[in-house]
Amino acid sequence: MHWLTAFLPAAALLWEPVIGDPTPKYNPLPPLREQARIQDAWTEERKAGIPALLKKHGVEAWVISQREYAEETVFWSLKPASTFSARRRTTCLFLAEPLAANSSEGSLPQQPGCIIGWTTDVWETLKAQLEAANPATVAINAHPEIAFASGLHAGEYQAMASGLGGEWTSRMVVKPEIAVEFIATQPRSKLPRYKQVMETAWAMIARGFSEAVVVPGKTTTGDLEWWFREEILAHNFTTWFQPSVSVVDQALPWAVKMETSVDEGAGGRVIEYGDMLHVDFGLTALGLNTDTQHLGYVLRPGEKDVPQDLKDGLKKGNKLQDIVRRNIAVGKTGNEMLKASLGEMHAEGIQGRVYTHPIGDWGHAAGPLIGMTNMQDYVSASGELAAVSNMWFSVELLVEHYVAERNQTLWFALEEDVYWAGEEKGWQWVYGRQEEFHLVKTAKKQETMEEL
Repeated sequence: MHWLTAFLPAAALLWEPVIGDPTPKYNPLPPLREQARIQDAWTEERKAGIPALLKKHGVEAWVISQREYAEETVFWSLKPASTFSARRRTTCLFLAEPLAANSSEGSLPQQPGCIIGWTTDVWETLKAQLEAANPATVAINAHPEIAFASGLHAGEYQAMASGLGGEWTSRMVVKPEIAVEFIATQPRSKLPRYKQVMETAWAMIARGFSEAVVVPGKTTTGDLEWWFREEILAHNFTTWFQPSVSVVDQALPWAVKMETSVDEGAGGRVIEYGDMLHVDFGLTALGLNTDTQHLGYVLRPGEKDVPQDLKDGLKKGNKLQDIVRRNIAVGKTGNEMLKASLGEMHAEGIQGRVYTHPIGDWGHAAGPLIGMTNMQDYVSASGELAAVSNMWFSVELLVEHYVAERNQTLWFALEEDVYWAGEEKGWQWVYGRQEEFHLVKTAKKQETMEEL
């Protein structure tokens, strides 16, 4: 998006296709109780890494505090699946060196955890926990630029400062890398499920960009956008942004203006034979988000294949995908990866733009931005963050390609998600990447539009 059953066997974690399966299928979601169990296991796995994360950044404690409907951004990556908001005031303390707690089995390290309350007793309890641990530094999420590390509301900070006093506020520091890396780092146990959600996204796009749904001369881009919304809901998924469908012409994708008809409701442009289609589409399920951009082509009557010039444009986009994916590297900042990618792109004689972003808990997730649509030299704040292992990216970009048949230079915008596969293999496609157009063939029955 512009700036979205039982576990598979362990062997599935090594599944690394070059392109997507020829016939992606819909993967039904498990019952809600099972979904919650799966998500909570992922959350506990991530929380177990907090002490190491704090030590990495030289911080001894981390406080996260919020009230109902005024939650910190990081709260959504820490909460149980069956929790839909913070309760009253929810204040959590995490330590680099967990305190020892007495138990029947002896002394065990234990995190203080979260305090839920309404009165100033919350601050008295938090102060007692801090005094027991005596951390020299306490990280809070109050960065002025990076959203994922700036979730502490101003009023909540004032209440905390008043409740804890100067001794503890003087130890508070802002370390944006802590919240960013906590949210960005994905347990590998998520990959089989993420692959299934991604495959479902591919399957929905394949059906939407087909004669089963599109009737040339009748279906509008707006009709198709709302068909995608209904299809998402019908299969118990949600989305993090409105699907966007456009007919590719000379306008850049973020400059395309969709006409909306009050009478028709859906609006958009009528899809005709010979049109090249573009979709920006995302699914949300199990706390996972996908972001995919694919291209389709409406075959003219008697036409059997996509014109070669359009195929060449897609192939050029694939080449830029390879360049960007190759330049994503642990420890490099978004701006460093952008510079390297654009350098290779220009060396290959390709005209294009790179605007790749992290993905996972959010569609536009925590971590380094690798360019933005209107920032192809440098991105402040988030562009200076570095990539970490076990994070995911959405490789989003476009290339420009001259199409002689139309005497036009068209844009070919693509987007696929990648995951960290280790030092030797780097980032690999979660499901695959588009290398052939989706085809809208001549429908056998013109009544297919009634499905919309």
